[in-house]
Amino acid sequence: MMTLTKSRLRSAAAALLAATALLPLHAGAALFDDDEARKAILDLRAKVEAMRAELNGRIETKADKSVALDMNNQHEQTMSEIAKLRGSLEVLANELANTQKRQKDFYVDLDARLRKLEPRQVTIDGKTAAVDPAEQKAYDAAMLLFKSGDFKTAAVALAEFVRQYPESGYAANAQYYLGTTHYAQKDCKAAILAEQVVVKAYPDSPRAPEAMLIIAGCQTELKAAANAKKTLTELVSKYPDSEAAGTARERLKGK
Repeated sequence: MMTLTKSRLRSAAAALLAATALLPLHAGAALFDDDEARKAILDLRAKVEAMRAELNGRIETKADKSVALDMNNQHEQTMSEIAKLRGSLEVLANELANTQKRQKDFYVDLDARLRKLEPRQVTIDGKTAAVDPAEQKAYDAAMLLFKSGDFKTAAVALAEFVRQYPESGYAANAQYYLGTTHYAQKDCKAAILAEQVVVKAYPDSPRAPEAMLIIAGCQTELKAAANAKKTLTELVSKYPDSEAAGTARERLKGK
């Protein structure tokens, strides 16, 4: 639009100049003499040239202003786009930071959970054993029942423990207390069977001599005095330095 207007203005100025230049001399001669006619034509041409220069100046000024306005508009548009890009970058940076934090929290939580599942080293009757959390929880729950005096429920929990964790560092103890729960319920036959497992399967356990003492006590209650004496004698022979052996010696004196 700017170029078209500029062209039209220049064309009009040129046309005016051409029309002035072609004015017939004889028309002027009728009114002026030759010198006056020439002067009038020159003055008119000068005025046309001045008008054309003014028009060109106006056109150039308008063009410069238009160019400056276009450049300003383009600058503002560019700055607006840059602002939008910066906003997008800030959003992306924030999302990235949040994602990294969530990932870090996830791995920290996962590591903590895995650590909870890892076996722990515990000392049981002077020996170190690896015990996993589920194993520890099951044993503690069974023993809590035993200590509370709920021998019937404790027997079920202890039996399940030795079935599920036969190689556990707590297995000998769990088997021994299983026999004790039967003895506490006056079930000597079940108590003898349970304690015999301790003596055979875990002969090095501190619970083995105690298990033999319970076996002998149950045999006495079942009127099997000979078997009770034999068990006490074996106890003193196998575990002479144990506390249970001292009790066995006292009982043997009365037989």
